[in-house]
Amino acid sequence: MVCNRCILVVKQELEKLNIESRTVSLGEVETENELPKETVEQLAHNLASLGFELLDNSKQQLIEKIKNIVINQVHHSEEASNHNFSEVLSNALHKDYSYLSSLFSEVEGVTIEKYIINQKIEKVKELIIYDELSLSEIAYKLNYSSVAHLSNQFKKVTGLTPSHFKKVGEQKRKPLDKV
Repeated sequence: MVCNRCILVVKQELEKLNIESRTVSLGEVETENELPKETVEQLAHNLASLGFELLDNSKQQLIEKIKNIVINQVHHSEEASNHNFSEVLSNALHKDYSYLSSLFSEVEGVTIEKYIINQKIEKVKELIIYDELSLSEIAYKLNYSSVAHLSNQFKKVTGLTPSHFKKVGEQKRKPLDKV
């Protein structure tokens, strides 16, 4: 689950199956009781038909938590963070960053750093399209050291400069779960 709409859809599926949940957050559902195998299978089937996957593998769950932390930091945090992602991830997940990094790379085929860059570039695209902030303000908001650094990274990932992207517009954006 990568957005609030996703959470809403999962809540609705839980309600359809009369599953009581304590919490439903990005990538995680905590149920009141242990679910029977048949219920879990039905939930997995229902979620799969909506494009979601029920994860029961602890490594895959950890990967999902990493993704959700990155998405929250990049897309849903209002202030610029002074913390390194390695620090944030290690503290939130109570694991050594080198373990998280190697696990993420092994499972996803891309480094955490590359994943973070891709998420940040998607946020930059969104902010450019909204046209409410200058490139300097966007660079500051996303904790880039300079506009030049943001522009160089943007061009490396998209093949376009931020100003050319602004002209091309929305068709170049990707849904967060496809990043």
